[in-house]
Amino acid sequence: MTPTRCFWVPAHAEDYVDYHDTEWGFPQGNDRRLFEKICLEGFQSGLSWLTILRKRENFRAAFAGFDFERVAGFGEGDVQRLLTDAGIVRHRGKIEATVNNARRACELASEAGSLAAWIWRFEPDPSSRPERIDASVLRGMTTSPEAKAMAKELKRRGWRFVGPTTAYAFFQAMGLVNDHEHRCSVRARAEAARAAFSPPGV
Repeated sequence: MTPTRCFWVPAHAEDYVDYHDTEWGFPQGNDRRLFEKICLEGFQSGLSWLTILRKRENFRAAFAGFDFERVAGFGEGDVQRLLTDAGIVRHRGKIEATVNNARRACELASEAGSLAAWIWRFEPDPSSRPERIDASVLRGMTTSPEAKAMAKELKRRGWRFVGPTTAYAFFQAMGLVNDHEHRCSVRARAEAARAAFSPPGV
């Protein structure tokens, strides 16, 4: 029997299907993975997620596996190197933002104990979520009060390329919300994963 998936998943794109089935909406507590996703959401601006997904391994190689302590040490020479790397999106502003955000991530991790501990403070209360999620609901949900609050606080702390829409897409991907449609065969697995997950620092 063919699995039922969210409306946005193109059946012909195997890498996208795998991402939807095994990553999107599953809670993540690893600092590097969380930092990676914030950065890649920024790089996606103006592009499709599939474009970024297919370049993800190149991004990981270019940015030291998104180890933000290492990326925080990047200088102008690294920026120039990355601007010549055809395997990633060569956008100076986004590259410089990633280096800047790595430094800010170090500050947050030092303050909160981990980047994950800080981020999971913004998880929405389950009672605030829609009773039922379908394609029409998803199309109309581009941010949330909690995503706006996180984006505002990150901006205050000097982060770049993390607006309310980017923050909400990050919430969806990293499991702070479960936005798999109710008809989606993956939704129950994502719910079970969240039930078994203990947010860092909580």
